[in-house]
Amino acid sequence: MYRWLLCWRYLRTRFIALASVISVTLGVAALIIVNSVMDGFVAEMQNKMHGILSDIIVESHSANGLPNHEAIKSRIEQIAGDQIEGITTVVHVPAMVSIDHMGEPVTRQINLIGIDTKTYSDVSDFSKYLLHPENQELVSFALRESGYAPTHDRFPESGWTWRRQMAAYHKSVAAMAAEKDRLNRELLERMNSVPTNGEPENSLEVAANSPASTESNANSELAFPELPAHLQATVSKPKPTGKSNNSTMPPIDSVVSRPEDEAKVFDPEKEQHTGIVLGMSIGVTRYRDQFGAVSDYFYVRPGDDVKVTFPSAGRTPRAIEQRFTVVDFYESKMSEYDSTFAFVPMDQLQKYRGMTPDAVSSIQLKLKPGADLVAVRDQLRAEFPLETAVQVNSWKDLQGALLAAVQMETTILNILLFLIIAVAGFGILAIFFMIVVEKTKDIGIMKSLGASATGVASIFLGYGVLLGLVGAGAGAIAGLLFVGNINSIADLLEMMTGQEVFDPTIYYFDSIPTIVRPWMVVWVVLGAVGIAVMASVLPAIRAARMHPVEALRYE
Repeated sequence: MYRWLLCWRYLRTRFIALASVISVTLGVAALIIVNSVMDGFVAEMQNKMHGILSDIIVESHSANGLPNHEAIKSRIEQIAGDQIEGITTVVHVPAMVSIDHMGEPVTRQINLIGIDTKTYSDVSDFSKYLLHPENQELVSFALRESGYAPTHDRFPESGWTWRRQMAAYHKSVAAMAAEKDRLNRELLERMNSVPTNGEPENSLEVAANSPASTESNANSELAFPELPAHLQATVSKPKPTGKSNNSTMPPIDSVVSRPEDEAKVFDPEKEQHTGIVLGMSIGVTRYRDQFGAVSDYFYVRPGDDVKVTFPSAGRTPRAIEQRFTVVDFYESKMSEYDSTFAFVPMDQLQKYRGMTPDAVSSIQLKLKPGADLVAVRDQLRAEFPLETAVQVNSWKDLQGALLAAVQMETTILNILLFLIIAVAGFGILAIFFMIVVEKTKDIGIMKSLGASATGVASIFLGYGVLLGLVGAGAGAIAGLLFVGNINSIADLLEMMTGQEVFDPTIYYFDSIPTIVRPWMVVWVVLGAVGIAVMASVLPAIRAARMHPVEALRYE
């Protein structure tokens, strides 16, 4: 009992020990905070990755895809049918999207993915990342009337409401341009029909003063129709070029597209092209306005048409251009996906590329909860070796480099932060040696009264345990409190410094994600206590080896 009383007395009366306690506290708190934030980021990243990538992907890198995919699906179900929860087929191909914005093309490199709307949501969280609430319930490539992103306060007017407004505007512009063309042609015809009688100057004067010329001059000054005020910021007015053709009108091709059947005129006010769901970052740029507020600039919105260029299937691919109507945006808040992924109906993409209906790029599987991902993957790899031109990967295999880099970063951070506690351990070592030297007389008296070497050593070991427990306990409490209020602390730091902790134009989350794992807290606390105990071993051994006579003679 006397050992613990002496340990507590030393801890209370030695202010120099307070420095060691604070060092341990700060080290433990820093480890808990960093691990909690890193675990939160990693979990958020993996959830987003796993949300769009199914558990296992069976794919072919051939341009013609997997032939006779129904037979392959049957073999897969025979091998792992009892562990499969969902299965779907996908066609994916690299592509280029061209967005007509303010009369200029904006191009983006994308991954064009053809999906089966009936089964794709069974293997991924694709639908919950769509902006329109109805598409979140049931994926559809039909343009909605309106109601996109009801919680997005910066989302502009979209859907059929926007499409009809723009189609009506372009129609009026086209009609105005056609009327000017007609008047110009009529003027030229009348000028050519006036008899000259050898006096070209007079004939031109007569033609210029003719009723058709007067009417043409009056109409040549006709202004193009004005857009409503809320649309003028998104559409540029056509600039006159002085040419008597349709070059004076805006790029009607951005709205009007004629299908293969030339007898039928495509009406964008009533019809849409094949629907496409674009990643949010493909058509939207997030930036800060002149007042410092975060804003979104839309190059395209649901209801607009885009042109997509992609290769055809076959041995000699050729470029295919196809027009699509944007029906929704996909926002997973993972920039790698939001800036590259675009989704279209699989049957339409097969048709455009010239693929047979039984050929797909990949078969994607979702396993039941508790299923062994690695075991199922290995079974399928044994059934489909690489020699068959079929490759089987799990979602972790496809993202292995990124996951390994994050894991390496977390490990290095833990090592560096543990060095903080190690520094505190060296401080404890130095303090304990000072205490042994200072308490040489006390050690001699205790030994002369019958205290054993083990008893003397246990006093300093207990001192180290007590110091480690106090520092680690205080650090754990401080770290958990910090993690629990990290977003409030971030807001306070932003208010004090005027600088944002996480720039919303880069990080697309509203709060800092954190996950506190109990085992992590336990291991950090035990590690800190262990370092404190190890630092007290050498001083304890020196104190235990002191001879009572030598200790008293020293005094």
